Amino acid sequence: MEKSVKLIPACEEDQQLLRRLEAEAGTNVNLCYQCGKCSAGCPAAFAMDYPPRQVIRLLQLGMVKQALKAESIWICASCETCSTRCPRGVDIASLMDTLRREALRQGLITDKKVAAFNQAFLNGVRLFGRTYEAGLLLQHNLKTMQPFKDAQYGLPMMKRGKISILPAKIKNRDQVKKIFDKVQQLGGE
Repeated sequence: MEKSVKLIPACEEDQQLLRRLEAEAGTNVNLCYQCGKCSAGCPAAFAMDYPPRQVIRLLQLGMVKQALKAESIWICASCETCSTRCPRGVDIASLMDTLRREALRQGLITDKKVAAFNQAFLNGVRLFGRTYEAGLLLQHNLKTMQPFKDAQYGLPMMKRGKISILPAKIKNRDQVKKIFDKVQQLGGE
């Protein structure tokens, strides 16, 4: 016996949320005709519960909450391969980033460690203008109550020059801070 799924229109609240997310991401999910090029090129698709094509399909079907709860939006590396390959010009990478921000706003994060990592990463970029790996790991491990997790790798990685105990200096670090300030002023995290 075959199972069928009854597709009903999304409620008005979900439709409004989707329109807002599309506007924030600067893309339209209804342009997607499900060719699958995004998922075929995605280097993280193997680890996702819903590959990029399926995240778009969830949104097209009005299943916005399910998309916001998906682990895929946190696994996405934001490499933009999906957006580049899309023959319809759907900016999937921007949409994934927008979904992450909305999931944070709504508190729909399935794994708190992921949110802690995301915040630690952004804090590092805000403070130092780029990723500071040692600080990222330390901040993440402290937030997740695992202060000595991965500690055994620190010294060997420093000896090999893979990570530095001090953050690298970049030019125009104040410009990066201005970008973060502007995003926060516009209502972002």
